[in-house]
Amino acid sequence: MMKHDATPIFTFAAASVAAMTASAMTASFAAEQPQPFDLGEIHVGAQRMSAPEKTTVKKKDDGPAPRQTTDSFGGTVLSNRQIETYQRDSLDRAVNLAPGVVSHSTGGSRNEQNIYVRGFDRWQVPLTIDGVRVYLPADNRLDFARFLTPDIASVQIAKGYVSVLDGPGGMGGQINLVSRKPTREVEGELRTGLEFGRDGTYEGIKTYGLLGTKQENYYLQVSGAWRDLRGWMLPESFSPNATQGEGQRVNSEAYDWNVNAKAGYTPNAADEYSLSFIRQDGKKSAPFHISDPIASQRYWTWPYWRVQNLYFLSNTKLGDDFYLKTKAYWSKFDNGLFSFNDAALATQKTQKSFRSYYTDYALGADIEVGADIAGVDTLKIAGHYRFDEHGAWQDYYGVNASGGSAGCQTNVVCFTQPMVYAQEDTYSLAIENTFHPTKDIDLVQGFAYDWRHLRKAEDYVIGSGVLSYPLRDMTAPNYQGAAIWRYNDTDKLYFNVSDRERFPTLFERFSTRFGGATSNPSLRPERAINFDLGWSSEFAPGGRIAIDVFHSIVGDLIQSVPVPRFGAGVTQSQNVGDGRFWGGEISVDYAPAENFSIGGNLTLMRRSVVAPYIANFQPIGVPDAKMFLFAAYRPIAELTLSPNVEMESNRWTSNTSGSLYYRTGAFFLFNMQADYQIHENLKLTAGVRNLFDTAYTLTDGFPEPGRSFYLGAKTTF
Repeated sequence: MMKHDATPIFTFAAASVAAMTASAMTASFAAEQPQPFDLGEIHVGAQRMSAPEKTTVKKKDDGPAPRQTTDSFGGTVLSNRQIETYQRDSLDRAVNLAPGVVSHSTGGSRNEQNIYVRGFDRWQVPLTIDGVRVYLPADNRLDFARFLTPDIASVQIAKGYVSVLDGPGGMGGQINLVSRKPTREVEGELRTGLEFGRDGTYEGIKTYGLLGTKQENYYLQVSGAWRDLRGWMLPESFSPNATQGEGQRVNSEAYDWNVNAKAGYTPNAADEYSLSFIRQDGKKSAPFHISDPIASQRYWTWPYWRVQNLYFLSNTKLGDDFYLKTKAYWSKFDNGLFSFNDAALATQKTQKSFRSYYTDYALGADIEVGADIAGVDTLKIAGHYRFDEHGAWQDYYGVNASGGSAGCQTNVVCFTQPMVYAQEDTYSLAIENTFHPTKDIDLVQGFAYDWRHLRKAEDYVIGSGVLSYPLRDMTAPNYQGAAIWRYNDTDKLYFNVSDRERFPTLFERFSTRFGGATSNPSLRPERAINFDLGWSSEFAPGGRIAIDVFHSIVGDLIQSVPVPRFGAGVTQSQNVGDGRFWGGEISVDYAPAENFSIGGNLTLMRRSVVAPYIANFQPIGVPDAKMFLFAAYRPIAELTLSPNVEMESNRWTSNTSGSLYYRTGAFFLFNMQADYQIHENLKLTAGVRNLFDTAYTLTDGFPEPGRSFYLGAKTTF
């Protein structure tokens, strides 16, 4: 990391641009990269604590294109520079840069972005911020588009193998957002950008700012991001109909902001204690299905969607061979969902209309201790506890507490139900041992035992009042093992197996889904056995390759199946599925010259799921093949041109009723960005997405955006 003068630089003299040499300019690219918050990282390797292993000088990522990074268990780490270079300002768009990971709209009335990691979705892949779980106890239907990325130093994506030390739920992977950390006495950053549609129509603005300080024994930092999107435009080739006209997508607007504050105490070089607070707010509407009759669709909007986390993290070195890590947190989630009777979102008069409110919170604490034993063995033990409470209530229109309509008026709440609650405790005890038979080899063994205690599960039924479901606890053991061979300074070979579970959500066990489902309190956890074999090598100066092959065996897969005995169209979540997910990934980076870089990644994947109660069922959301290719060229020191292409093959989707499964078709997108570093502390950006205005669909009835343009500026000090 470069050393910087402690005095902020605010002078942008033209003479400094003329005097800047190519080498100094190149160095500034590396200096811009934010430092990740080490305490917030999840376990991505089998680190020794005292016995040194073979080390190499860490190379600066200062080439024209940012390098791809993989860990020793087949996972991927996305850097802030990658996210910025390819303008992925929300998490759902950022993860598409990684092999084995794909995002897409869930469709329907929820307007959410889901993420699949080697075939496992948001229920099976926990999301954490600085290692603290972001979990919605009711249904955990996270909308990954709500998580903004400018203030993220890196995104850690564990695929298949998730260390048992990181807590329960990592059945198919884990995504961890690592926040930034100051490294200089005074440092700051400001970004802003404008979005435009294919014809130049203004679509929105996004802004980000950070201010921090690093002193001898402490650091302070505050940052925030804001995004106000008026909507996005469909491709010119889209054929308008009664539901959706040409041009801007109906109800595609969104508004998001977040703030992140951090204070840390570092009494010495080894110990660190940090307190952080994160709040993010958003609101959105839901575009309509373009081919379903407009009268049959739901008219939903979210006036607020709010997540807050307050957490304390610490790391204390106890002599040369021992350490203690602690974590304590408070999390809160609030959201409102309003349903209307008309597409204009102006009328609420029948039972179809309502205002639904969630107010959830969680308290939790983790502790981890580790020891190096004679320099050849590393033993780590962790304990986790979390309490979740879900509170919900609803305002009804067009129906009263008895189930009739007497006394109800248009746009006037007819009655408000009592608040109902669900409460759960989740525990986990984990142990991980890493044996180092030589300085080149790590043999990892892990075991955890998770259990969940359900304290309360309530629901409300019109005409019957509040009811309580039977309370049942769940337990599940977890096993894993890995072997890592670093056979020279730059190359490694690894193999791992992970046998993990995922507890069902309250939604899966108890939700009536507005009358369309019945409960199943005895629903069992899902389980997956994941195998991964990988190899990475620096095959040439400036060149790197990583290859992974993986296979997952899934049991007790939870699916929603029809249960005619409870009524026509009624479903129930049941453990009826078994599955096989398999495929391979390859990523390559190569810099044949100092001013030119190329690379990319390719994923091939197949999924087979047995669902005997669902006719013609196919697993949706994941393409058979996914490719991301990039290049970057610096014709002069100040200018970087970064073209990239995205390709995804066919994937399965289904119509609204689930009676028809079909393939969406492949697509190819070309994107381009130009960065001009007019000063060491000032950069201008211009770019285009989907240059050829390609029309494509990932989910039945929900077309994706056409061509768009953006302009941006970034200043640092």
